[in-house]
Amino acid sequence: MRSIFIRVLVSMTLQPVLLCWWTAATAQQYVSSVWVADQGDGTYRNPVLNADYSDPDVIRVGDDYYLVSSSFEDVPGLPVLHSKDLVNWTILSHALERQPPFEHFSVPRHGDGAWAPAIRYHDGRFYIYYPDPDFGIYVITSKHAGGPWSAPRMVLAGRGLIDPCPLWDEDGKVYLVHAFAGSRAGIKSVLVINRMNPDGTQVIGNGQLVYDGHDLDPTIEGPKLYKRHGYYYIFAPAGGVSTGWQVVLRSRNIFGPYQRKVVLSQGTTSINGPHQGAWVTTQRGQDWFLHFQDRGVSGRVVLLEPMRWVNDWPLIGSVKGNGPGEPVLVYRKPDVGRAYPVATPAESDEFNASILHLQWQWMANPRPEWFFTDSARGILRLYSARQPDQAHNLWEVPNVLLQKFPAQSFMATTKLVFHPNPKLDREETGLTIMGMSYAVLKLVSRQDATDLVYGVCRRADQGHAELDTLVMKSVPPGDIRLRVRVTDGICQFSYSTGGGEYREAGSFFAAVQGKWTGAKVGIFCTRREQTNDSGYADFDWFRIEKPE
Repeated sequence: MRSIFIRVLVSMTLQPVLLCWWTAATAQQYVSSVWVADQGDGTYRNPVLNADYSDPDVIRVGDDYYLVSSSFEDVPGLPVLHSKDLVNWTILSHALERQPPFEHFSVPRHGDGAWAPAIRYHDGRFYIYYPDPDFGIYVITSKHAGGPWSAPRMVLAGRGLIDPCPLWDEDGKVYLVHAFAGSRAGIKSVLVINRMNPDGTQVIGNGQLVYDGHDLDPTIEGPKLYKRHGYYYIFAPAGGVSTGWQVVLRSRNIFGPYQRKVVLSQGTTSINGPHQGAWVTTQRGQDWFLHFQDRGVSGRVVLLEPMRWVNDWPLIGSVKGNGPGEPVLVYRKPDVGRAYPVATPAESDEFNASILHLQWQWMANPRPEWFFTDSARGILRLYSARQPDQAHNLWEVPNVLLQKFPAQSFMATTKLVFHPNPKLDREETGLTIMGMSYAVLKLVSRQDATDLVYGVCRRADQGHAELDTLVMKSVPPGDIRLRVRVTDGICQFSYSTGGGEYREAGSFFAAVQGKWTGAKVGIFCTRREQTNDSGYADFDWFRIEKPE
């Protein structure tokens, strides 16, 4: 009876808060088989999030920690993660259900969309400020981190405005710091602070330049604005994504002049470019810093560093003398007053619920006819949506359902049954490793049969065509299992029909990252012809496991 009651709650479309709560509660029971940061002995290993949660920002509200990260073109966007101890994280919600302008993002816009966000809690409400570098800075709000979130509201329109972060001062004044994307604005490596109206929804007047990083900190960006002991602090990364360092600026005046200190760098470690993140203080008074590391194909993973204050300057990581600090690989867990169960973001999905698990994202704003869940049968049905006329390959197709690489090595397997329309040619469904180059193992329909095909598209982002190789002609009817084994980014596809042994398909493929993201793994169902009755694929499950 209890399971029926929960299912009824989930099916009530007018209860979004309950919907998000149910999804988060389900996700908290998930523990990855390929990466767990909590070592079970009071210590953790970095990264605490071994997946592409780039440009993280973190806050604490009471005994709860919330993290938000960039999502670029992926929808739903702006994932909000929850933790009780800064080590064990689950996906709680997405703050951006669809990306505006809606028609603009109805097709993939790789590398565009929602860039580095900031999350804050003020006067009983959560705020997320995020930039779209082609349109401006938006804010969305909610009374609950699990949603529902408001529609995006433009705070400051303009091209090339990125990486915003607000500050509510003690005197009631509200400020917003941001950087510039040189690709759009024509300027970079400078930070600007603006005044905002009291509710933080609109910039007032012109911004003031508070720091120029050209001499010491080229490509300074991603600022986070704080106040402590009468000082205003700007935490900001510089030097580039994969090679940079973490800078902290401080001033007694919000508009400067600011003093500068480098507080975190790679040093003698293997953690390249450690920067861009957030300072958070536990309920026991400990200070911590979360930041990303760019790992190429794996994306920008999230690391947790100890932090302390000396002479009103932060010292981050493992510090000798006066710094800068270096990242830690293993460290004792934060003191939050008690121990919490091990948890990781969801990866596998049995498709037994009436909604998708929150790790899934589309490459553009989804349409309702692309997919349906069937919790009674425990399947996800993907209908073959027609590819855009201008699409040269799958990189340019919106209805590709993906999730982040969960570790450097893993195995993804899915079980499906394909039901193509027998009147159509070349409906396709399958498993993909997606990036600026990609590979697929797919079922391709003919009017009288279905073939199994291995495809590779190199430099897909430049419009190159996919090259296909026939693996099996006339696949037997019934279910088929498609698998990809990833070992440090090297992928080997295989398949099984009728529950039999797996057979390798195609040659090794070296995964390639996306535009500002890591590579992704996922599923799709497409067609090239116009029809009023498309075929479909029923996916029974999708599982992430340790490589065999």
